[in-house]
Amino acid sequence: MRAVGLMEHGGPEVLTMVDVPETHAGPGQVRLKVYAAAVNPTDTMSRNGSRAAQQRLDPPPYVPGMDVAGIVDEAGEGVDTGIGIGDAVMAMVVPNAAHGGYREQITLGARAVVPAPAGKSHVEACTLPMNGLTARQSLDLLGLSAGQSIAVTGAAGAYGGYVIQLAKLDGLTVIADASDADRDLVASLGADIVVQRGDDVAVRIREHFPDGVDGLADGAVQNARVIAAVRDDGGFTAVRGFEGEPQRGINFTATSVRRYDGEFEKLDQLRRHVEAGAITLRVADTYPPERASEAHRRLEAGGTRGRLVLVFHDGG
Repeated sequence: MRAVGLMEHGGPEVLTMVDVPETHAGPGQVRLKVYAAAVNPTDTMSRNGSRAAQQRLDPPPYVPGMDVAGIVDEAGEGVDTGIGIGDAVMAMVVPNAAHGGYREQITLGARAVVPAPAGKSHVEACTLPMNGLTARQSLDLLGLSAGQSIAVTGAAGAYGGYVIQLAKLDGLTVIADASDADRDLVASLGADIVVQRGDDVAVRIREHFPDGVDGLADGAVQNARVIAAVRDDGGFTAVRGFEGEPQRGINFTATSVRRYDGEFEKLDQLRRHVEAGAITLRVADTYPPERASEAHRRLEAGGTRGRLVLVFHDGG
């Protein structure tokens, strides 16, 4: 079975087409014919070795990929989520050696797989699960209430965009950063206030919230540079494991989406938000799997707005 993988960690050029064993759905599992797999920054870290410790449980090839969409072609006994053979679905994948999303077929626990949003293509659907669940987890960790304020850095990215849209659904006031080129995009996602991005973004946020915001989701990985934007006793969550030094009663948390693996209800709620028009799915471009290295190279160059997607089967 075809997959995109690597035999050793390195630059985009290490990605190649590999053959991996076919798997079958056991009890409580479903198997997907993968039509589309999104390319995310975390995939580049799996490829370059930054997250090798999470991957080296078996010999290579190592297959990246945390987002898939496709058609269920096998269902094991005991699947009680309402998903069946022939259904269009999407799922988040937690990679482990050859078990990653960049493959034309994958077997997953049934609770990791939900219906794809009605009216959306496989290419569109695969851009939602991992980033959407990451955004949802960040907001859950911050625990803000309707009427409170949240700052979002890296707001033009997939994660940042989903944080903005979910925060608005939660009734929050959103202040977000953007470059001049992305200002209209970030505003269109629902940000109430847009400020210039940069190392001094905390100062700009304080200009609008002199006491600081109630919570901050740091999608730009600015870490300590942006803590000053948060009020005393506020909340700060980061996406790359950063937890700030104790100060001013701030609650520091690390968003780690792997903890939301199998959260069927949360992912299915994201699907309903898409169908209601409250969440926007953004695709930047598509590539055949044979050109995965080009997709990684383009993502690492920066400036991509929307997800790059690998298309394994026609009809996506």
